[in-house]
Amino acid sequence: MLKLIAGLMLAVCLATTPAMAQSDADIDAAIDNVLGDHTVYRAAFDAIQEAVADGDAAGFAEWVSYPLKVVADGEEMTIADEAQLVEHYDSIMTDEIRNAVTEQTWATLFVNYQGLMFGNGQVWLNGVCEDDTCEAFDVKVITIQSAS
Repeated sequence: MLKLIAGLMLAVCLATTPAMAQSDADIDAAIDNVLGDHTVYRAAFDAIQEAVADGDAAGFAEWVSYPLKVVADGEEMTIADEAQLVEHYDSIMTDEIRNAVTEQTWATLFVNYQGLMFGNGQVWLNGVCEDDTCEAFDVKVITIQSAS
């Protein structure tokens, strides 16, 4: 019984240990290892943040992979192209989602095989293949969603 309690205490202590701080270089390396050239992702990250901060719907829409399923005005819809995203931009890009994008820092990104995550999953970026060989890709927004 004592070993069980000690094991549980150790598990609790390990679970509450703060995560190690990451740096921009750590994120660069993680992207290079999992997704490819981090400079392409960084350019997309910076441009998307700038467009959202400026309220530039057309600028943001250029970075989205279409078609894209989203919720706008409480209804699920499929956005077919840039023009449709611009038309529904204010309904799609709620304060929660805009804040997730503009407040995200490079060093605190979550990176995995699914891409780069803004906030708590409100926006995801990943490489979208240009053809079947996928030798070339564009970094695009692949998900826009509320985390609540």
